[in-house]
Amino acid sequence: MKIKNLYFSPVKSLSFNNVDNLEIIKNIGIKNDRIFAFTNNLNLKDIELIKNNPLKREIYKFLSLKKYPELNQYNFLLEDNFLILEFENKIILKTDIDNQHEVKILCSKLEDILPNINNINLLKDRVNPFFDTMPNKSISLINLNSIKDFENLSNHQVEHERFRGNIYVEDLDKWEERKLVGKVLSISDIKFKVIKEIPRCSATNIKPKTSDINLNIPLNLKKIYNHINLGIYLDPLNDGKINKGDLIKINE
Repeated sequence: MKIKNLYFSPVKSLSFNNVDNLEIIKNIGIKNDRIFAFTNNLNLKDIELIKNNPLKREIYKFLSLKKYPELNQYNFLLEDNFLILEFENKIILKTDIDNQHEVKILCSKLEDILPNINNINLLKDRVNPFFDTMPNKSISLINLNSIKDFENLSNHQVEHERFRGNIYVEDLDKWEERKLVGKVLSISDIKFKVIKEIPRCSATNIKPKTSDINLNIPLNLKKIYNHINLGIYLDPLNDGKINKGDLIKINE
């Protein structure tokens, strides 16, 4: 199998960036992946708690597509020290993340988009990123042929972007990734331990780049396959870089 697409998400749940390569860091995951998060109507005490204790970072404490599907129409790009907010692929705000005045403007913009929330704050953590799901500090791999099989059997178009994976692979038989749990994969000069399968939640029901909830992915997975998993988690065992087109070797 080989890598077809690579993505990372600088902002927890609210961004999805297509790239040619990813820098992998042992005990961290992907460089700059989910290093930012916007809090969801939290007071200062709760903000300090989740800053200092990653185990207290429940999903409801942050802005997420699961709760606010209208945010799926937006995207964040990270360029050097700037967070760029896009709407329909057009830049609407560029924020210097070290400039508190600009950060406040960005948070106010999100409060305008979500009028029922009046206390949004931006957090940054490069050491303990704001991962959407457990296990922490892991990387997701998705088999495009499994998506195609699911698409065919469900009779619906299923865009791969719904799953917000980091590594999308081709040339692997459908659902063969499920047999890789517990094995070690090699990509370039990096080894990855396959930790577990990825259960899917309602955030995958939203059509990419829209706020339309037009499918029920977990329900359809359950009906067709009797499970709600799609993809696997990888734990990097050393540092390095991976690229589009890289071959992936399974170490028996």
